[in-house]
Amino acid sequence: MGVFTYESEASTVMPPARLFKALFVDAAEVMPKALPQAIKSIVTLEGDGGPGTIKQTYFGDGQYVASLVAYTVFEGDALANTYEKIFNESKIEASPDGGSVCKTSTTYYTVGNMDAKADEIKDGQEKQMGLFKAIEAYLLANPDA
Repeated sequence: MGVFTYESEASTVMPPARLFKALFVDAAEVMPKALPQAIKSIVTLEGDGGPGTIKQTYFGDGQYVASLVAYTVFEGDALANTYEKIFNESKIEASPDGGSVCKTSTTYYTVGNMDAKADEIKDGQEKQMGLFKAIEAYLLANPDA
């Protein structure tokens, strides 16, 4: 199994508590509203939202991923017979201006001796950044959300 890790960082004017709540606590309600063309729904399959919770995300193109909060993608079309699993770890820190910095580390575990596909990883990173920016735009447009 090959293991490849990529890191990214994004800044926002959102305070850490509000960003965390939108991205993790209220994701099932916020994400389909912020990205209706991309995310159709998020369903909790097992757990109460804390560690060990299993959620399934349905995308607009009919694909899905199942993941654990914290989170590991262990099933779904995103693995494309190339990856055994994809582990994401996000850390939200306060920035000096009152906003947040979200640091993400993504580790790809390939099936057998396969190499990670650079174009797929770049596409995944761009989608992750698009999701982050869409959530930010949604929260700015909906101060009560």
